[in-house]
Amino acid sequence: MMIKNEHLIVLGYGDVGKRIVEVFIENDVHFTVVDKNEAAFSNVDFDHVSGDGTDEAVLMQAGVEKASTVIITLNTDTEVIFATLMARGLKPDCIIFSRANSVNSIDKLYKAGADYVASLSIVSGQLLAKITSKCTRPECYQLYEEIVLYEGIEIEKFQLKEGSSMVNNSIGELDFVNKFDCKIIGVERNGSVTVSLPSSFVLKVGDTIAVVGSREQVEKFRNIFIKQD
Repeated sequence: MMIKNEHLIVLGYGDVGKRIVEVFIENDVHFTVVDKNEAAFSNVDFDHVSGDGTDEAVLMQAGVEKASTVIITLNTDTEVIFATLMARGLKPDCIIFSRANSVNSIDKLYKAGADYVASLSIVSGQLLAKITSKCTRPECYQLYEEIVLYEGIEIEKFQLKEGSSMVNNSIGELDFVNKFDCKIIGVERNGSVTVSLPSSFVLKVGDTIAVVGSREQVEKFRNIFIKQD
């Protein structure tokens, strides 16, 4: 499903941002780019805002309140983390893709509210553009399964069986981030996928959960999951 009628925001118009924009233009996607460098927009023909991507007023000017997706590719991880927090606060139901300049910032970005974090500049730009150009709706969850993950980041699926210690507990109660250093990015239940998961979301028998983290973190989760269940 194409998302030509949806609004996407790209924060940062460097190497990654430019590659994202190229793909969006090819796919006739509606988007707005935000960057501090006004000169970068001198010869462009797309919607843009000159300003700081971590500034609330700038994000509002870019249309964050109507954005289905925000892609953050700013220069420093401090800026990326702050922009992620701002975007999540201003549009809680949007999907946020954040670029980490350092792998040490990946966990911080997930905790800040990012739905997906990539850490290779050029490749991540092409990857994120391909994903969001095609689909950002929960019905298109299968696209995430096809992602080639970089810098040791993985997504793995686990199905909850009868007797699982996770069944009938909420995500908040299970506290996956602190216990496993992982984040659940989606739950499939009866053929329907939920990707915006409140802490009150209760897991049930038969649910398939998608867990994201480093290889080591997912392995830790897998070992404990198998041991308990």
